[in-house]
Amino acid sequence: MDNKIKGLAILGSTGSVGRQTLDVVRSFSEAFSVIGLAAGYNVDLLTREAEEFHPKVVSCQEPGDALASSLPSGCQIVSEEELVSHPDVDMVVAASVGKAGLKPIIAAIQAGKTVVLANKEPIVMAGEIVMEEAKRNGVAILPVDSEPSAIWQCLRGEDKELSRIIITASGGPFRNRTPDQLFTVTPEEALKHPTWSMGRKITIDSATLMNKGFEVIESRWLFDLPWEKIDVVIHPQSIIHAMVEFVDGSVKAQLSPPDMRMPIQHALFYPQRMENASLTRFNPVETGSLTFEELDVSRYPCFKLALEAGKKGSTYPAVLSAADDVAVELFLDGAIGFTAIPNLVEYVLSKHNPASNPDIETILEIDDWARKMAYEWIR
Repeated sequence: MDNKIKGLAILGSTGSVGRQTLDVVRSFSEAFSVIGLAAGYNVDLLTREAEEFHPKVVSCQEPGDALASSLPSGCQIVSEEELVSHPDVDMVVAASVGKAGLKPIIAAIQAGKTVVLANKEPIVMAGEIVMEEAKRNGVAILPVDSEPSAIWQCLRGEDKELSRIIITASGGPFRNRTPDQLFTVTPEEALKHPTWSMGRKITIDSATLMNKGFEVIESRWLFDLPWEKIDVVIHPQSIIHAMVEFVDGSVKAQLSPPDMRMPIQHALFYPQRMENASLTRFNPVETGSLTFEELDVSRYPCFKLALEAGKKGSTYPAVLSAADDVAVELFLDGAIGFTAIPNLVEYVLSKHNPASNPDIETILEIDDWARKMAYEWIR
């Protein structure tokens, strides 16, 4: 193993993936140095993380005097772009939510930092731009999301002679409910995912399968695959995270208990693998049967909308991401019902006139437009 201590910058350090990244760091304190921490509005938790890990720089949406006065000596408050570009940073863990990660990811790539990618929305919004920028700067983007990570692991040591990739989906908490029963779904019910423990936004996206549509778009760009080579199946146990079928008919699958710390650790130590006693091991006898079902697209209109927007390309995926963000927020606030989420997203997509050859600023402007259009729909 390389004995060099890796300098980490963690975007979204107070969120679900950010906290689990710090769990991995705690297990291997001799291997990592936390250089930067960035958060949204959870100043209290960011302060506690800074007290524990003593970063050189932090970033926060609303830093304020309370944060500044409670930081360790020598720790500076900077922008996220400055944080990811810090000379002591080797790897940037992009674990923030939504569009917030887009500009910092671009800044990290331009600064030559390895990007450990958990924040899928920037790839959904601007996958072609992000991947071209990474190629131009010779930067590796290492996926942490469980399904793209599984695909990446299955492809290690293989050439590109594959027939297709198969992404698995749990089907969410309402897999066995009738369409009529979905009208009464509450936010509390939707936040009870059957297999994963995640943040609120991604948990709702998993219930609608919008998250799985995002993963198809993400995989198309991360692995440079045509749409027809990406399939999705329902796998309720969430043990097999993805499979890769090669031209000779052989299939490789990546299996592990549903624990995000495993793909996080894999990316942080790549290309080495490290033992971690705190991670649950897969026991096939205790796990029992692994089952699969065909994905009935008619039951998951958000998944269908995601595929349509992804295939249209241009700025449609950015509109998709923004409209979904607002729809989920409104649902969690009790302003709309669960079944209204795809209706809102479809409405905003229908009003969109795509931009030709968009750059990052154009994509962010369209994101703002889509959010305003979404709120108009609710009014």
